[in-house]
Amino acid sequence: MKSIKIAITIILTSVSMFQACKKTSASNNSSGNTTTGPIVKGTDPAVASTQGFFLDNWTAKTWTDPATSIGVSKPSAIGAVNVTVDLSQITTKVSKLIYGNNTNPYMGQYVTEPVLMNNITALSPNILRAPGGSLSDVYFWNADGVNVTAPADAPATLLDNTGTASAANYWFGNNTQTFTVTVDNYYKVLAQTSSTGLITVNYGYARYGTSAHPDQTAAHLAANWVRYDKGRTQYWEVGNECYGNWEAGYRIDVTKNQDGQPAIITGTLYGTHFKVFADSMRAAAAEVGNTNIKIGIVLTSSSDVSNNAGVSNWNANVLAAAGNTPDFYVVHNYYTPYAQNSTAAIILATPQTTSAMMSWINTSVQTAGVSAKPVAMDEWNIQAVGSNQDVSNIAGLHATMNLGEILKNKISMASRWDLANGWGGGDDQGMFNIGDEPGGVAKWNARPAFYYMYFFQKYVGDRVVASSVSGNSDIVSYGSSYTSGEAGVILVNQGSTDHTVAVTFKNFLAGSNYYYYVLNGGTDAVPFSRQVQVNGSGPANGISGGPAGFATMAPLSASISGGINVVVPAYGAVFLVADKQ
Repeated sequence: MKSIKIAITIILTSVSMFQACKKTSASNNSSGNTTTGPIVKGTDPAVASTQGFFLDNWTAKTWTDPATSIGVSKPSAIGAVNVTVDLSQITTKVSKLIYGNNTNPYMGQYVTEPVLMNNITALSPNILRAPGGSLSDVYFWNADGVNVTAPADAPATLLDNTGTASAANYWFGNNTQTFTVTVDNYYKVLAQTSSTGLITVNYGYARYGTSAHPDQTAAHLAANWVRYDKGRTQYWEVGNECYGNWEAGYRIDVTKNQDGQPAIITGTLYGTHFKVFADSMRAAAAEVGNTNIKIGIVLTSSSDVSNNAGVSNWNANVLAAAGNTPDFYVVHNYYTPYAQNSTAAIILATPQTTSAMMSWINTSVQTAGVSAKPVAMDEWNIQAVGSNQDVSNIAGLHATMNLGEILKNKISMASRWDLANGWGGGDDQGMFNIGDEPGGVAKWNARPAFYYMYFFQKYVGDRVVASSVSGNSDIVSYGSSYTSGEAGVILVNQGSTDHTVAVTFKNFLAGSNYYYYVLNGGTDAVPFSRQVQVNGSGPANGISGGPAGFATMAPLSASISGGINVVVPAYGAVFLVADKQ
């Protein structure tokens, strides 16, 4: 078991999250520290256009001191990196929809898998997207593949980006075989995990369908799903990565097409088709009393010149054609260079490019002259290969930083890709082992990213507040506050050596104790350890994942009096909450 040293020093100045709106005179607090100036209460900013209705169900968080904790001694903070967290400067409210994840049909009928279901429930993703990725564009939700197969106007073969034909390999939402999941079981998963759905309807069919009006036929299929849904789902989107040369419908056989569509998709065509889908789906929603349906349109996350998707001017043409008919904009981001054996430093530098992504979306919207809308980043991950990066502790650190950057950039709905995928020599983006991980690892064993996302949600407040670092660029910090008055900070160490950190909470009147968890990798294959240690406890299997008792594990704690000193471990993170007075 790897030993852990911990050192954060919190220098307490005038601080209070829930004082009256007026400034309050300084006073001595219970920790023995003396505040030295007026306490300033923060003001919630207006909901950003990129957040919109994704923040409608925001709820305040009330902190409860842990029933038990493990007291630790505090090392000196001499030479520490300095972090300042100011509770008076509120950036945004924290949406519960940023912890989402993606399901997919090849997970099997997983509602019957208690280990996985318990893990999903513990993770509390709050939103689960289906049916999943590129398969959405070859998915017929109301067929079973046996008694009811693909429609007669869905061709047996589809073209790839080079024009080569191969079997269509459609997927079916009523297929009850064990290798896939039914639509009804997806709804059961939502109910059992207290999650909200996000459904991607089959847009590809509007391209490769051979009827007289394939766009209308595909839109009718989508609308019938809305009818069957009967108001259970608020969030929908039309197609998956429709700009991509890897998607069904990117290239079609024009000799079979009856409405004059081009061989290669264009943004103008997709934007025009989107309006047909939206009209049909909204009419269907009205029939079943779903008056709050929201439909998203697919955009690129980076410049159309450099996104390697195969279609130029996508965003400009999509938005010009669709106008203001979408309710929200959909983007995907896999951050790291495609199929490269990226180092830890390259991977951990990418979350901060979220701001560039949002700048591109905002520029696209402004240039098109359409209204700003909420943004959903409903697929994100890394795409490094060759060194087990995707299943490693580094992927967990990346997830932590990405959640922080998602919040800072005022995105209020995000879903990681994905719950389970396939080992692929260690290039597995799944959060859980689908059953093919080597070394005798149990099926549905959680990867490190699961633990980092679990503790992020557990120890972030309900508002993001300003946080800054000086002294060493290895440390990244994300400050937060609770409506009930406590202060929090999440610290990530991107470096290969431990760092002592001194944190100053401003405008916060501190109580007696602080509580925290420390996560870091094991000693195997550093920096791409497949293990994660939580407060020094690692996986029982000794191979991958984290400790089985993470949900009931007591946090570390110490008295605030005299400061809080913690060493943030190399390639590790600290999740900390300081009690209020």
